[in-house]
Amino acid sequence: MTVVEPRLTLERRLLRDFPLVIACDEVGRGALAGPVAVGAATLDAVGARRRIPQGLRDSKLVPELRRADVAARSSAWVGASAVGWASASEIDEVGIMRALGLAAIRAIAELRIGGVVTEDAIVLLDGNYDYISAAGATELTVRPVVKADRDCASAAAASVIAKVARDAVMTDLHEDVPVYEWARNKGYGSAAHRAAIREHGISPHHRASWVLSDAPVLF
Repeated sequence: MTVVEPRLTLERRLLRDFPLVIACDEVGRGALAGPVAVGAATLDAVGARRRIPQGLRDSKLVPELRRADVAARSSAWVGASAVGWASASEIDEVGIMRALGLAAIRAIAELRIGGVVTEDAIVLLDGNYDYISAAGATELTVRPVVKADRDCASAAAASVIAKVARDAVMTDLHEDVPVYEWARNKGYGSAAHRAAIREHGISPHHRASWVLSDAPVLF
């Protein structure tokens, strides 16, 4: 399989019209348990002239043993980065798309707290749907781009930064309820995870409104 290396072609084009690109990408959308996370990474014209970190790819394409190193170098490469979260209970309450929007808004708010001026930026959002504006952030200029995490280096950076952060959260949660093996499956629907749900029911960290709605609650 040919691996596409992300480039800065689109970011450089966008930076002709905007002073800043904020790239956003989500992780954990399809998991059965744990929060969803949205990474946000900024890039300006100066940053767009720097060399892309070696090994940077969409997080799904970076081997697990290398992700932490790639994420650390990506974090140092971008101007600023943040990760926003929406909990499993929020996903149950408002649905996954609204939860993604809330997580993205929270990530961008963290950037703002860190001194990033977001009002004049363009948000480069992986995917084909603007869930950020739909969640209420109508003051932002958002451009959804299909496969941005594959093709755009800034979105790939946001992806791997968020992936490493969420994996760490799921590993910590594993210590509370090791029966689900979250240290290995990170909350996704592996065979072992589904078997544990059938045997033990669900925990408060599961997304109960999904296919698990008829499973008993563990505690």
